[in-house]
Amino acid sequence: MRQADLIKKMTDREILLNLYITQLFMLVVALVVGWYLFESWSDFFRLFKWDPFYIFVLGGGSAVLIILFEMVLEKYLPKSMLDDGGINERVFQNRSVLHIILLVTVIAFAEEILFRGVLQTHFGIIPASILFAFIHVRYLSKIVLFVITVCLSFYLGWLYLITENLLVPIFTHFTIDLVLGCILRFRKRKNQV
Repeated sequence: MRQADLIKKMTDREILLNLYITQLFMLVVALVVGWYLFESWSDFFRLFKWDPFYIFVLGGGSAVLIILFEMVLEKYLPKSMLDDGGINERVFQNRSVLHIILLVTVIAFAEEILFRGVLQTHFGIIPASILFAFIHVRYLSKIVLFVITVCLSFYLGWLYLITENLLVPIFTHFTIDLVLGCILRFRKRKNQV
């Protein structure tokens, strides 16, 4: 059964529970694999550097460009090419802004720690980026969404590569998901009025 069909049968509570469990699983995998791969926890914590220019200007600026690109695609491509089966709508449309902030914080930290912090640090940008794209399984049957996800993954990996700061792709990922999640939420509200 396709993931979109499964989502239609799930309640909002079940969707959220699955999302949080998946993210917790990724974080646990990152910590366990990281425990074996890093010589010490201090090596891991060195990946996080407080550098406002890189985090907010480079990371935030990158997020703005990616969001604008996604909005242009949404305007000019047929809806069917960007349809993920309604999964993102189900995740975000009935959430408060505070809950969306919590969701995207958990998602950005868990995914970036695993894919950039652990996998890319030890195995390189290509395996980490390809694995990142493949965990977004709902996009595998939608070529445009899959290509966007692969490109985004490589871009996040490149940000991490050039800054050597895990907070940069975390903030970029967080900002993209926050803005797009809020757009989905407020679009539903607008359509109900």
